Amino acid sequence: MGERYATIAGQLAKWHQGHLLTFWGELTEQQRAGLLDSLSDSVDCASLDEAFRCAMATATSTKEDLNELLKPLARERYLSVAEASETELNDLRQAGLEQIRQGRVGVILLAGGQGTRLGSTAPKGTYNVNLPSGKSLFQLQAERIRKLQQLAGGEGRINWYIMTSEHTHTETLDYFKENQYFGLPADQIRLFRQRSVPCVDFEGRILLDEKWKLATAPDGNGGIYRALKDEGILDELERAGVLYLHAHSVDNILIKVADPVFIGYCIRKGADCGVKVIEKVEPDEAVGVVCEVKGKYQVVEYSELSSETANRRNPSDGKLTFNAGNICNHFFTTDFLRRIADTTMPLHVAKKKIPYVDPATGDRIKPTTPNGIKMEKFIFDVFPLAERFVALEGRRGEEFSALKNADTAGIDCPSSVRGDIYRLHRKWLINAGATEVLDAADASFDCEISPLLSYAGEGLETAASGQSFRCPVHLTGADERQPH
Repeated sequence: MGERYATIAGQLAKWHQGHLLTFWGELTEQQRAGLLDSLSDSVDCASLDEAFRCAMATATSTKEDLNELLKPLARERYLSVAEASETELNDLRQAGLEQIRQGRVGVILLAGGQGTRLGSTAPKGTYNVNLPSGKSLFQLQAERIRKLQQLAGGEGRINWYIMTSEHTHTETLDYFKENQYFGLPADQIRLFRQRSVPCVDFEGRILLDEKWKLATAPDGNGGIYRALKDEGILDELERAGVLYLHAHSVDNILIKVADPVFIGYCIRKGADCGVKVIEKVEPDEAVGVVCEVKGKYQVVEYSELSSETANRRNPSDGKLTFNAGNICNHFFTTDFLRRIADTTMPLHVAKKKIPYVDPATGDRIKPTTPNGIKMEKFIFDVFPLAERFVALEGRRGEEFSALKNADTAGIDCPSSVRGDIYRLHRKWLINAGATEVLDAADASFDCEISPLLSYAGEGLETAASGQSFRCPVHLTGADERQPH
């Protein structure tokens, strides 16, 4: 270990990171070995220094004012579900289901985050929002995959690729094992890790989480592209004959996993990269918008829009001109993912409160104000590389409800996403012929329909037609499994 230590210590000193070995004399042999492993495996001082300087330069430089350059998405590349006919939507749905039958569709789930803002250190996908069924985000999505395969005639299968991080991988794998993969074959689910990046202070010095452990964070949802290559997923997709991928974040409780309408639309348009959006209706809603800039498509963050641009409306219908709200819901061809796998992604700086060990005292500090940065990549930064980009606008109440905060926040929280599920499922029952769905005596309106019974409201006529329901309502499907 002596020679290895000397080599690493020399490199750290050269790049002003020698403080990482401050507590070497206090560590056990196991802790020393672990620290050296992490320093040799995950820290390239030269690359980290360059990445830090580039990221900080980008963060502190004056950004190009895009407001005069923005154009809304061209109509030939954009379809609104609300404006399409049922015939058109059903045609697209059947096109998507056919690809599923052929085994050509896979799903990439972005699940590297923890439920920190929910008061949990567990993987966010394991979170139970207290639906009547007690199902987690992972279970709801697994069951939607099962139901969709059934709707496709039981032929073909939707391979599920779940991107975890060093903080969530083992716990996620154990969770799926404990729950027998929620009825899916174990070999249909493939977990893979995104990379982690050391957290640094504002001078670029790496922070210690413990005296023997670096402070690290996942490299953002844009880490998907490098991880797909490094973890061998691109080769697996090719061997499995998967041509099309639906990629989305874990925290949208209403997500239509491998939505056949979205898949069918992107394929019909010959897209190599596509995005599903929702209509942004309030100018100050904190959501980025998908726009055209200099002939390329990209997401422009809400903070980059001037008040005039954000409030601009179409004379024809009064809608916001820039209303294609980005919700981390994407389509890619496998060929596109392979083509851009080695692309150098821009790094974005996020100033955070990062617990750290003070090299001067050895005390572990939990700061109350931001003390360092995490460098992240964004999944949508590859949009400009697309040769054929399209967008599908879904209905917000049917497609998007994000779980990000504890209930104290009042929005994007367990109670709000439960309410969105209940409202949607009541609508399904009425559409299927129910005469009424009444609130409970205490005015609660719990109404949950298992994904194993219906993927998107279809097939409920037998249970609902002519029936009157009073909440709580909980309709289950075949082979329901109790979550552990």
